[in-house]
Amino acid sequence: MQNLIYVPDPLLRQKADKIQSVGTAEKEIAKTMMQIMLKAPGVGLAANQIGILKQIVTIFFVDQETKKEINYTLFNPNITYYSEEKIIMEEGCLSLPEQFAEIERPQNIVVEYLDENNKLIKKEVSGVESRILQHEIDHLSGKLFVDYLSSLKRNIMIKKVQKFLKNKKK
Repeated sequence: MQNLIYVPDPLLRQKADKIQSVGTAEKEIAKTMMQIMLKAPGVGLAANQIGILKQIVTIFFVDQETKKEINYTLFNPNITYYSEEKIIMEEGCLSLPEQFAEIERPQNIVVEYLDENNKLIKKEVSGVESRILQHEIDHLSGKLFVDYLSSLKRNIMIKKVQKFLKNKKK
């Protein structure tokens, strides 16, 4: 089973490759990603975060209003619309353990992706789901949530992660 990778691993800064077609190998990667994400625990995971440069994202969270579990996998996700209305929410990342920051992002987005049956899905999302998808899709292009911060704040967080990982190995 793959392991999560942490900053400053260069794979987190690389662009993930588009998938030609969703096959058995991609479904297996997605299954592994879901297991890693739930064990972590996290609400989203991009394939780069386990060292695989393919455009695959998994998400899992409980909708606070409906109390329903939302979980699915996106292959080749692409955001085709960002609302002008923005919202600030706290974000964290499995690749930057114990680090959180307030990040401003669009409130609503429209995302297109392939599902596990190679069907093109177009979906409008808002709130937490929109936030998770924007965060994870950023990963696919090598962008981290700390990139929205000043370089000073970003560097402090990266140093904290390195210290955290050093202490974890002891």
